[in-house]
Amino acid sequence: MAQTYEQVQKQIELLQQRAQKLLEREAVGVIERIKEAIAHYGITAGQLGFESSPLPGMPVASKAKSSTPQSPKFSDGHGNVWSGRGPRPRWLRDALATGAALQDFAAQATTTAAQTVLYKSTKKTKSKKRANAGANAKSTSRSRYKDDAGHEWSGMGPRPKWLKETIESGKTLDQLASL
Repeated sequence: MAQTYEQVQKQIELLQQRAQKLLEREAVGVIERIKEAIAHYGITAGQLGFESSPLPGMPVASKAKSSTPQSPKFSDGHGNVWSGRGPRPRWLRDALATGAALQDFAAQATTTAAQTVLYKSTKKTKSKKRANAGANAKSTSRSRYKDDAGHEWSGMGPRPKWLKETIESGKTLDQLASL
């Protein structure tokens, strides 16, 4: 016997309702596992990318960008410039560390004294960089602290719940260190 269009639509609706109930039941289990993991590792909303945000419907203030580019206020005469806003660039920090004065790098006054100081500072930093190349390599994350139950913490990020509880019970980080 052939089914009518209405009968097939009712079957589809019933199947969709059953699928929705199954989805909700599975989601409850997933949410419970996620909550356990968050509690176990001491994960924060910020680490998950859930920074505090305005309520829905609230306007979000945007940063207005200046339509005129910032003119360089400091220059080294070798093409490196700085507008004077934000953190000082590395070339300027290195030059200041070797004894140069900030006024030596004013964009209008690119003196040979400032260029000489900058040249010497870049030579020193390049040789230091080569000498420390191995030391500055990115370290791999390995657990530094362990407890008897097998919990591990690398020492990076917030302390997990198990570690806080262990410390409250009287143990120290030195006792948990597994270097």
